[in-house]
Amino acid sequence: MAYLATPTATTEVIKKYGFNFQKKFGQNFLIDANILEKIVDSAEVTKDDCVIEIGPGIGTMTQYLAEHAREVVAVEIDKNLIPILKETLSEYDNVTIINEDILKVDINKLAEEKNGGRPIKVVANLPYYITTPIIMGLFESHVPLSSITIMVQKEVADRMQVGPGTKDYGALSLAVQYYAKPEIVVNVPPACFMPRPNVGSAVIRLTRFEEPPVKAQDEKKLFAIIRAAFNQRRKTLANALTNGLSYVDKEGKSIHVSRQEVCDVLDQMGLSATIRGEALTLEQFAHLSNML
Repeated sequence: MAYLATPTATTEVIKKYGFNFQKKFGQNFLIDANILEKIVDSAEVTKDDCVIEIGPGIGTMTQYLAEHAREVVAVEIDKNLIPILKETLSEYDNVTIINEDILKVDINKLAEEKNGGRPIKVVANLPYYITTPIIMGLFESHVPLSSITIMVQKEVADRMQVGPGTKDYGALSLAVQYYAKPEIVVNVPPACFMPRPNVGSAVIRLTRFEEPPVKAQDEKKLFAIIRAAFNQRRKTLANALTNGLSYVDKEGKSIHVSRQEVCDVLDQMGLSATIRGEALTLEQFAHLSNML
């Protein structure tokens, strides 16, 4: 079996098919076998697993996944890559290739069909421009997931695992930490890709919690509050929520809060009326959401 994780092998495939990299899909193919092995190892892929790979490209990582997993579903948006994948993965009978936008795929249905509804693992080298919608889409739709192991922009990986009071801390940090335990596995320099991106990358593993670490009576409301707090992060939390909170409850009623309400709740929580959202922990946000 010819592995694709070298500059020579990747160049050969690209030339053979006259493939052109599409900027709109943020395509950067991995050409470093050591990094690929680290990704598959840290995803702890075993013969019991059904893995969904997002953006397989020419199938470089798919080959490794197919050798470790029971079943791999590779979801690729670029139709020009489908004939390439059919050839590069022709030796594997445990790979299904789907030409679709991952944001439109019914992953619950896939997990049911391919894995009897048991939790799947997601592994991906994600295009930078769509990292957050993909991760949040996977978590918020409550698909059965045990972990997500992904290559993302280094800065985004850092943002997912930081705590309050740092400039990288924001809505993404809180959302990821509500659903999963984030761990950066390895930092990856631009030279490991073709074409070379302008920024460094990192592999991060998000291990899904069985139960969120905090109790929010209304998850949607919690995230509406978090988004409002960070949409205007230089404002005090009281001002940001008074002006920016748009939330419709389960009865379809639009919820707004007054500055006084927010200040009263902050006071009960022992927090200053001038505090900013970036100073609150996930637990404090959940408490605030439950009390408002």
